[in-house]
Amino acid sequence: MSAFLGLTPSHPSPTLEPPPPYGGTSSQLRPLRHRRPASELPSTYTPYPPDSPCPPNQTMIQGFEWYIPPDFQHWTRLTKIIPTLAQLGITQLWIPPACKASWKTGNGYDIYDLYDLGEFDQKGSRKTKWGSKSELQQLVALGVQYGVSVLFDAVLNHKAAADFKEPVLARRVDPKDRNIVLDEEPSEIEAWTGYDFPGRQGLYSPLRWSARHFKGIDYDDLRKENAIFKFEGKEWSADVDEENGNYDYLMFADIDHSHPEVKRDIFHWTWWLKTQLPQLGGLRLDAIKHYSFSFVRELLGHIDRNVCPPYPSSAPDGSPEKQWFIVGEYWREDSEFLSRYIEYMHHRLYLFDVQLVSNFSRISMASENLLSSTPTPSPSTNIPPTTLPYGSPSTDLRTIFSDSLCLWSPHNTISFITNHDTQPNQPLSTPIAPFFLPLAYSLILLRANAGLPCVFWSDLYGSYGTTTHTTPDSEDSCTPNDTPLPDPQNWKPPICGGQVLPKLMLARRLWAYGTQHDYFDHPHCVGFTRTGHYSQGGGAGVAVVMANWWEHASKRMYVGVEHAGECWTDLLKFVPGEVVIDEEGWGVFPVAARSVAVWVNKEAEGREGVDAFELDTDVYGFNKRQQEQVYESQRGAAAEEEPEDWMVSARGAAAEYLAMTGSD
Repeated sequence: MSAFLGLTPSHPSPTLEPPPPYGGTSSQLRPLRHRRPASELPSTYTPYPPDSPCPPNQTMIQGFEWYIPPDFQHWTRLTKIIPTLAQLGITQLWIPPACKASWKTGNGYDIYDLYDLGEFDQKGSRKTKWGSKSELQQLVALGVQYGVSVLFDAVLNHKAAADFKEPVLARRVDPKDRNIVLDEEPSEIEAWTGYDFPGRQGLYSPLRWSARHFKGIDYDDLRKENAIFKFEGKEWSADVDEENGNYDYLMFADIDHSHPEVKRDIFHWTWWLKTQLPQLGGLRLDAIKHYSFSFVRELLGHIDRNVCPPYPSSAPDGSPEKQWFIVGEYWREDSEFLSRYIEYMHHRLYLFDVQLVSNFSRISMASENLLSSTPTPSPSTNIPPTTLPYGSPSTDLRTIFSDSLCLWSPHNTISFITNHDTQPNQPLSTPIAPFFLPLAYSLILLRANAGLPCVFWSDLYGSYGTTTHTTPDSEDSCTPNDTPLPDPQNWKPPICGGQVLPKLMLARRLWAYGTQHDYFDHPHCVGFTRTGHYSQGGGAGVAVVMANWWEHASKRMYVGVEHAGECWTDLLKFVPGEVVIDEEGWGVFPVAARSVAVWVNKEAEGREGVDAFELDTDVYGFNKRQQEQVYESQRGAAAEEEPEDWMVSARGAAAEYLAMTGSD
């Protein structure tokens, strides 16, 4: 594999055509290479010279979670909060798949029709789970007015919920190694691979999909058998991820991107999407490890040449059209591999920092069991050695960025904490201890050169979590029979009551600029400072110190002589008191146990507004409705000798939910 990655002298780095990031015969082989000690990472970094302007920081938000209520109102919900998101410094809004799913309550990853954005009466509804096409267009247009670019989640790997089944010759393959064919001879199966899109009737695209446009499927309707079936005459793409031998097949009906009609239709769809959403900011490409790397590179080239070409647009001033922002979802913890993938794509797309999320999970969960042991004092940590707890190496905060993608390719990395796939009960569930969430967000939001941070919807606005209630299938219901409804009893509030994360986002927008100084010198207490930049936030800076142990701590850190005499306080109000910067630009900054403190000049430009800012997290109207229910129940309890039972039937729960959301 090392030769394919271009890491050995025998394989010089190419100049024009980067080699594919895959290679060798096994994804389990990792090349040996020299790595700097974790204690040296990340290093001091000056993103922009102090005597020249620097642009405002960019911040992305994932504008949904897996358990959003199926009320058809999410586009409207997002439109209402666009001004607030812009105020928080959001520049990119990643929306869920907006195409018609297998059913009206589907999240869109079970995609049915690329060309139905909530316009046609298909799969139980005209709208998608998220809303109508016109509501989506309003969201995109308003976002541009506030400087928030909308990113469309494109699911191009598979199709679901076919309109009819077809007889197909196929062979079963080993699910743990898809290169191993289990059947000596092909047999006929019935595969759901026929797509007529009757609601659309050929509008926008005449292509009718059939078995020839797919490579495989996971169900034989003839024998009612679940397995991975590879269609006769088809081969898995060679340039895909090597997990499971060959990870071309993921789910549903696997699209054959090498088929000329498929390729032409997908390329046409990106052009068509631009015509329907002219102010769209870009794409998030779902599951790109499962389809041909060369196809992805061709698609990116097509977008740059034909969808958003870098030549004067129709704008009144004739200014060049802004390129689409492209981020790909490639779930793999090998950051060096992902860095080579980025190079293969000519650095045209961003990837998510999967390794960093794994580090957050590892350190935070291990920190829950942190025990006292041999003390290891450090020069900048003001803690008596006799009380210094010391846990296993897995709790060492100095390793938080070890092998993360933001160290390999910082300018093409999206750093994040959680997403819809890592939520509880999801296939890639990656738990992070609640106490650690503010620490993690401080690291991705306030540090230099740590990738473009992505805030998760549930961390900012809360989550309904897993669901229990069901609603009957009727004209008045918004979900089909046996489809779970969001259950308010499982409500998970935003982190730290909903007011800490907004302050961190505002701190990034206003003050997280300038030279960075790191103090990653202790296993359980680390810190860093940003000296600020005159062109942003009046030149104010930030000092961040965090601990994952059970003792309070403090660090002496440098913030710059230009801040001498200033009085700094903790923006998050976890630590009381003030820190006065000495004449040489140093201060001693405390932090509470298992916490983070973000110190900022109390007279900094914008500080008064940040301190007074309170985010309205009740985007579902749930709190108001619940207060009304409590009030009514209390009145009823006072009037009745015995209180009513608060439990309601499944039908009653559905009615309550519909009344709460105002759905038809």
